[in-house]
Amino acid sequence: MRSEAPVTQAAALPPPADPAPQDGPAPQDGPDAAEAIPPVVRGLVSGPSLVAGGANVIMQLSRLPVGLGVVESTVESGRVDRHPVKRARTTLTYLIVAMLGSSAERAWMREEINRQHRQVRSAPGADVRYNAFDRELQLWVAACIYWGMEDVYRRFYGEPSGAVLDEFYRHGRRFATTLQVPDDMWPEDRAAFEEYWRDGLTKIASTPETRAYLRGIAKAGFLPRSVRRVVGPANRLLTVGFLPPEFREELGFSWTPREQRAFDAAVRALAFANRTMPKPMREFPYNAYLWDFRRRMRTGRPFV
Repeated sequence: MRSEAPVTQAAALPPPADPAPQDGPAPQDGPDAAEAIPPVVRGLVSGPSLVAGGANVIMQLSRLPVGLGVVESTVESGRVDRHPVKRARTTLTYLIVAMLGSSAERAWMREEINRQHRQVRSAPGADVRYNAFDRELQLWVAACIYWGMEDVYRRFYGEPSGAVLDEFYRHGRRFATTLQVPDDMWPEDRAAFEEYWRDGLTKIASTPETRAYLRGIAKAGFLPRSVRRVVGPANRLLTVGFLPPEFREELGFSWTPREQRAFDAAVRALAFANRTMPKPMREFPYNAYLWDFRRRMRTGRPFV
């Protein structure tokens, strides 16, 4: 693995069509709308699993239109580098509502997200066009979330059976349909998802601006300097460790056998803590964020 990867310039990519916002009826959740929550999903309501969160954000933003949509966004309240606490709350609440929420709760979440997404689009004439309502880009974001959670499950609990993975995959479509992605856009089965994922890896790209932003996430650059000095090295180890090699290469992250051994040891310790801590503690902060979301929905307070 080379220490520095070439930067793909935005102008080298053909500008896709700029889709109109999808402000019509919300997409249907499909056959999973009324199903029971699988045990595998409840096992992933895990605070220790959040150590993989930085890597997952980097994966999502490594699709260039998504990364530019965040870096260039004028919606300052949603930027992790300026409002890390609020961004963590909104992201984690979205995840727990997608995983455990009712159809009504997911519909309300979708509309709350839509209010913010209506403000995110590229400038006229931009070399790389983006629109936060682009369902193809939202599908990529959802796919990264699903892939990352399956990866965490394996690392924390061991290799699941095919039946468990199939059950989780069917439920995982909620990560897409809680956004604007219609049910029939989610790859039909795990084999189709793998094909979609491998194709997606060929489309990751960065500019100097997005690359600096994403490397900053790994270095905990959004935290105060005094805090960053303490948590930065561990954050970098865990964030880069959870990244697939293709993302490390694109962003120029070095990764040595020594770092791999340190990462493996850290994950084993986290997996042990995850298995042994009391359930309310293990599920924090997801349980707190779900309670807060339901309170906001009940009282009509805005979420985002």
